[in-house]
Amino acid sequence: MSFRRELRSALEAADAADRVTLARFRASDLAVDVKDDESPVSDADRTAEQAIRSALATTHPADAVLGEEYGASGGSGRRWIIDPIDATVNFVRGVPVWGSLIALEDDEGVAVGVVSAPALGTRWWASRGGGAWNDARPMTVSTTANLAEAHLSLNSVTAAEEAGMLGVLTLSRRCARTRGFGDFWSFMLLADGAVDVVVEPVAKVWDLAPLIVIVEEAGGRFTDARGNRTIAGGNAVATNGLLQAEVLAILAG
Repeated sequence: MSFRRELRSALEAADAADRVTLARFRASDLAVDVKDDESPVSDADRTAEQAIRSALATTHPADAVLGEEYGASGGSGRRWIIDPIDATVNFVRGVPVWGSLIALEDDEGVAVGVVSAPALGTRWWASRGGGAWNDARPMTVSTTANLAEAHLSLNSVTAAEEAGMLGVLTLSRRCARTRGFGDFWSFMLLADGAVDVVVEPVAKVWDLAPLIVIVEEAGGRFTDARGNRTIAGGNAVATNGLLQAEVLAILAG
């Protein structure tokens, strides 16, 4: 099945989000609140999600939607999953590494994914069977087969240990280099062959939805820390595929 129409809709929704987020990035009057989980939310998060929802309602009015800021709506067999600004902490601090995440999930999993990072001037997307793309360039994971030569991106050592990934320090020591790119960017670097292993110790479905299809279409593997292919495991481990089993075994301690 082709998802060209759905991918086009996701890209157009990302355009709408970009117009909102870029206009509010580093704005002197940016309003920031703290949610119940102690994470920040800005007026740009809320307005961007509204813009995405409006765009998708125009092109796919029958589909359900799940968004970080406004929850679930609709009840069809397909749903759009939205994170209007992934890495809001970066956004409110003026760090340009943040992006809007849009995905379409059907009964087989995530079929379409778009990650738009306008402050970086970059956008990534994929559709099931359609490959993964960095703007107009196809993406492919690395061929690194030896963990001692691998580059690891790890969001947080302490969060990984608290999440039960007891071997995280061992993994870091076994890899050639460890960096903390964090959030969506780690996975995009993985899909583009610049990073070989990514560990995200705590994540919600909207943090991960478009990432799984982009990583997989680039030739990588994406699971939770138990090895399940899912975006609902509360965490994520992604590799170029060649290193997945070894990385999971090390993280299990």
